Amino acid sequence: MPQKEQIQTPTKTGSKRSPTALGFSEHAVSEISETLRHLLADVFSLYMKTKSFHWHMTGRHFRDYHLLLDEQAAQIYAITDDIAERARKLGGTSLRSIGDVARHQRLRDNDRGDLTAREMLTELREDNSLLANLLRDAHEVCEKHDDVATTSMIEVWIDQAERRAWFLREIVEQS
Repeated sequence: MPQKEQIQTPTKTGSKRSPTALGFSEHAVSEISETLRHLLADVFSLYMKTKSFHWHMTGRHFRDYHLLLDEQAAQIYAITDDIAERARKLGGTSLRSIGDVARHQRLRDNDRGDLTAREMLTELREDNSLLANLLRDAHEVCEKHDDVATTSMIEVWIDQAERRAWFLREIVEQS
């Protein structure tokens, strides 16, 4: 029986895509999934820090800050599944454990128990701004490989991170 011919799709540049992983080359899958793995570790780290600060918030505006951080944490957590599943959909791998998160994260943890509300909010503002920049870097990697679906998802996440940073900046600058 003759072997079935694999169909290759032309890209914008006229080159042929590999038939692996939705038509992306092995190099593209490797680079994009590695980028998403770091991004997922950063998002989990920011989620954990946001929840920790939510749990340990004190002070005059406790209720408002507590509710804001809970809302922000839920938004951050909501993208974790999309990031991991996108890497898997492309044919790559994702994080497998807390240790894997620790090895790949670029955002710093904070275990201090003596932070003021303002210090917590300031740190989260900085982390959300950094996450927006890391998302832009990931967008560049995906764009380089013509991964339109992932770049579209990342654009939404950039807007969300910038909005969280903006809310936190407004609070910190007014207090």
